[in-house]
This record gives sequence, structure tokens and C-alpha cells, in this order.
Amino acid sequence: MSRLILFNKPYGVLTQFTDRGTVSPRPTLSDFIDLPGVYPAGRLDLDSEGLLLLTDDGRMQARIADPKFKMPKTYLVQVEGNPDESHLAMLRGGVDLKDGRTRPARVERIDTPDLWPRDPPVRFRKTVPDGWLRLTIEEGRNRQVRRMTAAVGLPTLRLVRWRIGDWTLDDLAPGIWREATPSPRGSPPPPRTAPRRPATG
Repeated sequence: MSRLILFNKPYGVLTQFTDRGTVSPRPTLSDFIDLPGVYPAGRLDLDSEGLLLLTDDGRMQARIADPKFKMPKTYLVQVEGNPDESHLAMLRGGVDLKDGRTRPARVERIDTPDLWPRDPPVRFRKTVPDGWLRLTIEEGRNRQVRRMTAAVGLPTLRLVRWRIGDWTLDDLAPGIWREATPSPRGSPPPPRTAPRRPATG
């Protein structure tokens, strides 16, 4: 049976198991997940947080990651500025980026969500307001959400992926993973974590 892993990727962790070609190695998935044969289904930027799916099934990996399957992905986005209906309308209508117009997004303004503190904390400017959006897209372009919010005048301060298809973070803490059934129905086992590897000098 295929394995499906839900992982809450912390800020600053690479979505790969090794960090090649850097003078100072950065945290990778191998610092948190010690499971042979599983690989990320899609990516999540170094400076983004939240849900990452891993599987040992190539077909499932493609269904999750390939944009042609249009699997929706939902993000909680903290933006600089005060989002209003004009901003939301632009995002819902599709945004012109350098690599073409995006598909329409589903987006709404939300109250500040009850999330874990980010490490390092988000830098704020006291004179500039900020707000939160719940934004769902069905594409997977490079840094797409950040580019979309910037294009409508709302630079992203913090980005947390909360949902992929029917799988969500729920109460999964940063750096913790759990195994789920490939079908989102059913009860997954309780969260687990692998100890972080000691730093080497």
C-alpha cells in the first residue's frame, strides 16, 4: 500500500533531503523525517511554512504536484497593507504575471489566525498596517502566491500552506509529521517526529 506523509515544514527548511553546494548547510527534510523511499509531492519555498505531502508512490506524487490535475492548495497569507474588496476582486479575476495570467483564485479576508510563532519573527513596520487572507489556487508556479499579492499591492509577510486537496495541517505542529491514508477519508495515526540530527562542526 502506498504511503502518504503529512509534514508541517518550518520556515527555513528545504523541501529536499540534502543541501548540495552550500558553504553552510541549511536544514532539510532529513533533519525531521527518517523514512526510506518517500519523496516530496511538490515543493514549498524556503521562506514558506506549512503542509508538505510526501509519498513513495510516483503516480500519487504526480497527481498531487502536477498542475494539470488542478489540486487546490489553500494558504494563510499575512500581507503588508490593508486588503479591501478591490484587492480581492483582482485576485479573484486572475493576475497578470511575467509568465502569464494566473487562474482566478478563491480569496477572502480573515481574522488573524491562531498559528505558532514564526522563527525568526516577521518584521513589521509600525506605520504600515497588515492583514490576513485565505487564498486558494489550483496552479503551482514558482513563488506564485507571493507574486500575486505583490502584483495587487499587498506584499506577503508570512505564507503558510494549510491545505492540499482534502488534507490539512489541523493540529500538526511545525517539524512534526504523521502518516495518513492515501484517501483523505479515514483516521490517520497520531503525529510522530524524528529527532533532529546533531549539528556537526
